[in-house]
Amino acid sequence: MKETIYLLTFFVFASCNFASGSYPYAEVYEFDVPEDKLIGAVSEFKINNPDFIVPENIGLVDGRSKDKTDHWYHIWFYYKKENQIIYTWIRGNEFAFIAVNEGTELGNWKDINKDFNCSENKEEKKKFEERILSKIKEKL
Repeated sequence: MKETIYLLTFFVFASCNFASGSYPYAEVYEFDVPEDKLIGAVSEFKINNPDFIVPENIGLVDGRSKDKTDHWYHIWFYYKKENQIIYTWIRGNEFAFIAVNEGTELGNWKDINKDFNCSENKEEKKKFEERILSKIKEKL
């Protein structure tokens, strides 16, 4: 009986690390518009707010990869003050907040809803929603 409880406890805690899908921890926002209109609103936001554009020397370019099987339109934003890169994507009518990279050297990614503690996660989502998402909603 004791072994069963230990095994069950292990599976409950371990299952948190076995999320399925390509972006299982993404914070997904749905819009009642087609994908091309959503992409257009994000592009317009970045044109009107160039401080959110990732420095060119980083090499992150918005769009789909040249691979025809890429389902996501990848978009990166930059928080100049915090020196953070924000990774998002659009697929259909969904706009997802995926991760935050600390600094301009790539490889320091933290997934939203996974790698931050509860208060940090809440703060990162709030920043994203106030600085970016709310402005995009206004354009739609």
